Parts: sequence; C-alpha cells; structure tokens
Amino acid sequence: MKTVKRSLGTLALAATMVLSVSCKDANQKEATAAKDNEAQQETTNDKKDMAMNASQESKSEIILKDYFNLKDALVNDNHEKAKDLGMTLTTSLKSFDVSNYTESEQTGLKGIIEDAKEHAEHISESPMEHQREHFDILSKDVIDMIAITGTDKKLYQDFCPMYNDNKGAAWLSTTKEIKNPYFGSKMMGCGKVQKEIN
Repeated sequence: MKTVKRSLGTLALAATMVLSVSCKDANQKEATAAKDNEAQQETTNDKKDMAMNASQESKSEIILKDYFNLKDALVNDNHEKAKDLGMTLTTSLKSFDVSNYTESEQTGLKGIIEDAKEHAEHISESPMEHQREHFDILSKDVIDMIAITGTDKKLYQDFCPMYNDNKGAAWLSTTKEIKNPYFGSKMMGCGKVQKEIN
C-alpha cells in the first residue's frame, strides 16, 4: 500500500512538473507571438509611412520630369511642344499633396506650387519669348521646391549671365553639358554650372 501511495505521489509530482513546464512554454510562446505581432505591426506601419513618403517623392519626381521635358522643348525652340508641356506640368503641380510635410514646409510648398502653376499655365498659352520669361520664374520655383522635398537624382543648377538684360537666369539640368533654354539655338552653350544638387 505504501508503494502504491508513493507511486501515486511520484506520478502526481511528475504530472505537476510536466504541466508547469508546459504552461511556461505556452506563456513563452504567447509572449513571443505577441512580440512578433507587435513587430509585424510596426513593420507594416513603417512600410505604410515609407510608401506615403515614396508616393510624395514620386510626385515631386513627376514634377521634375515634366519640368525637364519643358526645358528641353525650350532648348529646341519648340514653341508648340512647350505649350503642351506647360499644361502637363500645370496638371502635375495641381496634384502635388503637401500634407506629409511639416507645417512650415507646407506653407513654403503651397506658395511655391501656386506660383509655379501660374507660370506653367502662362507657358501653355504664350509665344516663345514669353514662355522663356515665365520659365525663368518657374525654374526658381522648382529649385525652391527641391530644396524642401529633396530628390534622388543628381542635378545641376545652371546659370546664364546674359539672359534678362544681363541679370541672368538659372535652370536645372540632369547633365553637366550646358543647353540653354533661354536662348535655344541662338546661344545653346551660353552659361555655366552654378552648383551640383545631391
């Protein structure tokens, strides 16, 4: 009888130990699962933030692409193409959302975008010389925009000292080679690289 009681006691003790070890494992698995869920949620949130930032960056990159196409049309003295591209740029500027930037950046960007839209619209309805006058101010706006939004591209800020009654005018380019949008074929190489961006 004593042997049976001892065996039962030993069995009960063994069962208790197995259960407590199992409970600890279960608690650890639950804790690990909770941590994994938290980490996954943070990763998802980070991806959403990155997607929003990438979306904003891609919108500013679209504006840059449209700006460079317009610049090339002016370089090539293509008045009609510049008109079309002025309207394309106007549309891109209208779709630019500033809400993901800081309050002060939003204020700056809203003013820049509004001014740039006005000049892009004028380019879409003006003769060549007037297009170039508006492109001068539009270029200042795009340069100011990039100072806030940044860009992944390597850009060159070029400067022509002879345009605008020798006051000069700047523009952005993706290459070091000077191709002047203010004079086109009349003085294609007039200007110099003022600075590199990125």
